[in-house]
Amino acid sequence: MTAIGIVGSEGRMGRAIAEAIAASAEAELAGGIDHDGDVSALAGAADVLVDFSSPQALEATLDACLAARAPILIGTTGLMERHHYLIENAAKDIAVIQTGNTSLGVAMLAALVRDAAGRLGEDWDIEILEMHHRHKVDAPSGTAKLLGEAAAEGRRVTLAEVTEEGRAGLTGARADGAIGFASLRGGSVAGDHRVIFAGPQERIELAHFAEDRAIFAKGAVRGALWLPGQRPGRYDMSDVLGV
Repeated sequence: MTAIGIVGSEGRMGRAIAEAIAASAEAELAGGIDHDGDVSALAGAADVLVDFSSPQALEATLDACLAARAPILIGTTGLMERHHYLIENAAKDIAVIQTGNTSLGVAMLAALVRDAAGRLGEDWDIEILEMHHRHKVDAPSGTAKLLGEAAAEGRRVTLAEVTEEGRAGLTGARADGAIGFASLRGGSVAGDHRVIFAGPQERIELAHFAEDRAIFAKGAVRGALWLPGQRPGRYDMSDVLGV
């Protein structure tokens, strides 16, 4: 049995992950913390941590994992450049999965997007459309960025070089090679993502629709079960799925 600790245990994802752990024959709950909980004690008691808390809490969580040599799956979204620097540094000593989406279906979608972007020429424009519930606070979603990274990797460029977001007013013509993002918010949508490859006189659309938050929790548990025993390094869900 793999003991999994949850950082952000009182959030919607934290509660869903606890339910997924309870339903698993391979995992047990090592405990959970939220806000001012003792992350060092949790890291010491767990075989692996799963973090769906906040970007502000990430540094302390990584420090605790490094001290305990505990691997960690990070599903927190809204991360900035500094957070990714901290993750890269931690991954020198422990195994880390950092992902904007723990769904296995999204991992498969990202692999398809990477392949399509690499095979189609730059005369195929790439647009990423996402929709989430009205309470989501960050945009574009972590999943949209994950898919954008996959597309950029397929084209052998960095996403920062080619991103277009928040078009409004007289923006001018679309830049060649751009990867565009559009975000919709409303209702109780768990997560819809569509990657559009628009070429001359034809269009390809690859999409994933999340119908229940439980898929993210099940994927997070699968990722957490995969992490112990892995060599130090930075991984994502495609490594778990083997694509």
